[in-house]
Amino acid sequence: MTAALAGQGTLPAAAAAPPPTARGRRRRGSDRGVPRWQIYLPLGLYLLFTLVPFYWMLLFALRPAGSNALVPWPVTGEHFQKVWNERSFGIFFQNSMIVGVASLVMTTAVALAGGYALARFEFRIKKGFMLALLASQFVPGALMLVPLFEIFKNLQMINSLGSVVIAETVFQLPLSIILISGFIKNVPVSLEEQAWMDGCGRFRAFCAVVLPLLRPGLIAVGSFAFVHSWNHFLFALMFLSSQDKQTIPVGLNTLIGADSVDLGALAAGGVIAAVPVVIVFAFIQKWLITGFSAGAVKG
Repeated sequence: MTAALAGQGTLPAAAAAPPPTARGRRRRGSDRGVPRWQIYLPLGLYLLFTLVPFYWMLLFALRPAGSNALVPWPVTGEHFQKVWNERSFGIFFQNSMIVGVASLVMTTAVALAGGYALARFEFRIKKGFMLALLASQFVPGALMLVPLFEIFKNLQMINSLGSVVIAETVFQLPLSIILISGFIKNVPVSLEEQAWMDGCGRFRAFCAVVLPLLRPGLIAVGSFAFVHSWNHFLFALMFLSSQDKQTIPVGLNTLIGADSVDLGALAAGGVIAAVPVVIVFAFIQKWLITGFSAGAVKG
């Protein structure tokens, strides 16, 4: 009745819908979400907890030897020159790059084929195969070192970068296949069927229609494979014996002596090892989040 009278002009508009009080505004504001400080404070503490070790590493890498200053001034590059030239980190960096890129390519290619098969075809052991892929994630790599070593020894691949690439690819394939399979399931089959009706074969239709839509998933899987291979220590330590074949994680281990540790050189080596990973994540973070979230929607 009040609304009708207000519409007829008997009552003023303000009487029909009284403005909310300050207490009501505060209550509705608190219902919409938590206060900002409850979000920013934990994020700030986590950011501080994450960045302090990086600053400490940069501090030891950039300040002169024997200095105890909390600010790296004057800045020096002697530690970087020492590890790059005297400790053969230039060779280690090259070997790590070869292993990382080769593992990226092989993991992405095989996972793409396996993921498409799981997403588009039905066969009897499909559920069992998926269960086996998931179960393989619980097997630590250390348990497979002896069998892998015997296999590579019989193939005469010990002290070869190819052995590390194969081992890295095999251990990254289960998760990569699962992610790619989930991402392909999000692509409608009708898109491929239309390409088939236009005269395309399955492979050509996949390359022309499906593959361009898989870019976030491929970037996510490839970046994960590269970073894992770049940082992995165990396989390179066990399968590579000569110094000219070592990778950066093993090179960092050589900087730790039995009686003393050169903290400046160790910090400089850590910075060199971290730079490629930081660059990769800085450029692909948007595609990485999209790829992992899309691949986890459907299993």
